[in-house]
Amino acid sequence: MRSGRTDADGRRLSRRVLISTLLFVGTFAVASSGPLRADEAVGLGPTVGERIATLAAERAGLQARAGGEARLVLLPAFRTASLLTDALLVRSDGDTALPFGDIATSRKQAFAALDGLNSALRDALQWPGAGSTLAAAREAERAAAELERLAGSEEASVVLSYTPRFVPPRRATGELTLVPRLPPESSLSQALQPEALPALSAETPSPSPGISSPPTGAPGVMPSASISPSLPQLPTVPRYAPEFAASSDGDPPVQVEVFGVHLPPAGEAAPVLAVGDWRGAAVIGPDRLIFMVPRAAFPTDAARSVFAVGTLSVRQARRAATFQLVFTVLPDRPGAFALDQRIVTMESESSTHVSPEILVRAAVGETRTLRRCFDPPAGWHFAADRRRVIVVERLGWQDDVTDPSLNSGSVEFVPAQEPGQICVAVIARPVGRTARTATIGRFEATLVRDRSVERISKTGVRALDWREDVRIPLAKDVTEWKLYVRLFGEIDAELDGTAQSNLPFLRILREADEKALILKADQSAQP
Repeated sequence: MRSGRTDADGRRLSRRVLISTLLFVGTFAVASSGPLRADEAVGLGPTVGERIATLAAERAGLQARAGGEARLVLLPAFRTASLLTDALLVRSDGDTALPFGDIATSRKQAFAALDGLNSALRDALQWPGAGSTLAAAREAERAAAELERLAGSEEASVVLSYTPRFVPPRRATGELTLVPRLPPESSLSQALQPEALPALSAETPSPSPGISSPPTGAPGVMPSASISPSLPQLPTVPRYAPEFAASSDGDPPVQVEVFGVHLPPAGEAAPVLAVGDWRGAAVIGPDRLIFMVPRAAFPTDAARSVFAVGTLSVRQARRAATFQLVFTVLPDRPGAFALDQRIVTMESESSTHVSPEILVRAAVGETRTLRRCFDPPAGWHFAADRRRVIVVERLGWQDDVTDPSLNSGSVEFVPAQEPGQICVAVIARPVGRTARTATIGRFEATLVRDRSVERISKTGVRALDWREDVRIPLAKDVTEWKLYVRLFGEIDAELDGTAQSNLPFLRILREADEKALILKADQSAQP
């Protein structure tokens, strides 16, 4: 009895000790966990500078992924994202080491707008289309509003906008060039056989995006062309460039105007813009900076558009700020096209129709006439001027003696009973009262019908030109046409005239008499 009570008391004591131990451990854990989480928050949470660097790197990656169409239609969104990133960096000067969670809510709104714009650009690149482009434009408007709000918050330089968006194409780049052959004694003559060497090149090698192209030389002198990466470069000579036809057009400088707030006034250190290897100081105007940038400073591809980034450096009141200016550089050649036309014409087809033979018999001393009418086959008609009757045979008998001369019968055309018919009469007529006769006759006529003949007319691939409109005649009997266009080597479109074309930098017009299409590569037709 006592033993059972002792066991029960021991179990209760054990439970009390266990509960006390758990409570002690829990209290210690709670007391020590608070400072640990705070340290972790300080050590692992991003700073303002890290957050800006992350957003800038994300935008740069999206900019590098942008294809030919994105570099045109998404350019305003990319420019706004760049300007807002730079403005946040300027406004966060001295606060880059602070935890991102400690900044003001109004500042976080600008970060949220930039993050939303980057997300919209990512979606537009992954799923291109009108919907994603419109979503990116809306996010760009939101980001632009935050940019304007930041511009008025402090006394620091902020760029709000700049021009131009598109750098015009270079001039005088379409001359044909001829690659000279190596002399026979050259050690490379065996490697470059005539059949393997391109005799005529309509383009010079294009530099990679981001690398500045060297300026063109004197009129009539073309840049060198590379035959093969493994072979030395050979100079090219003009295919057609006499003195009177050589181009003398030079590329005018590109005027870059930068608009913003708190820009350095006249008399202070002028901001500097760097594009490629070129650097130049600004001409300071009211709330604007003007730069005259040589066209050769911008990287250019012969057939594709490329992004060019200029770096604007502004120093004011012992503070320095840099801004990235994004431009889209138009290629030397706008693209190419091909036109297919479906032409349906009516052509006349004819065949000879031979009627069945018609036999008519007449008794002794009688004249008999048999009238028959014939309709043309469905879809055909008899030619009125190409028909004839044929007397196959005249038979005559007298006292059972055959004598064809006893028959003076004939085969004749007679008026038709219905329109389009041919009617003939076969007549058996004896020459005397004692003869009986029989006449066999028929007719031949030409059947005519009009049938539609369809053929396809193709122009082949033709180049567009920035300076000259292209006129494509439309066939008189064209029933359908389709225009295939490739712009800047990356933007493809098929047009059939049923919808309005919205291709950037290309106007498609029709002459007033609808006899031709006019294709105009126009730098002012910006998206």
